Amino acid sequence: MAPFAGLSGKKHSGKQHDVVPVIRDAEVIAAALRQALAEATPEERPGLERAAALAESTAAATEGELRARWVRSRLAAKDFTGDIGSVAAVKALRQAEPKLSLLAAVELQKDAVNHP
Repeated sequence: MAPFAGLSGKKHSGKQHDVVPVIRDAEVIAAALRQALAEATPEERPGLERAAALAESTAAATEGELRARWVRSRLAAKDFTGDIGSVAAVKALRQAEPKLSLLAAVELQKDAVNHP
């Protein structure tokens, strides 16, 4: 998943809400891989079968699981190896994504903790 930052949401009842979208395009990729697999030569099949399986497993993932993967990838980019439920993890996530609000970082951290 490509990096994305927390987006400042609309005010509702006087409070600012952060929105962190999940972009789901794995279904489109899986369909393209299945089409390529249908037309593949025997030599191409093993790699395409593996790629299709990966795309389909990603398509089946929940939004929370996708956000958790994204958080882990951003923390890994900062060489963070500590407890994912720690304050240090939130700090590292916000260093990796400076536009991410504190609220959005904490919500993303919760996804990462809930989806190990």
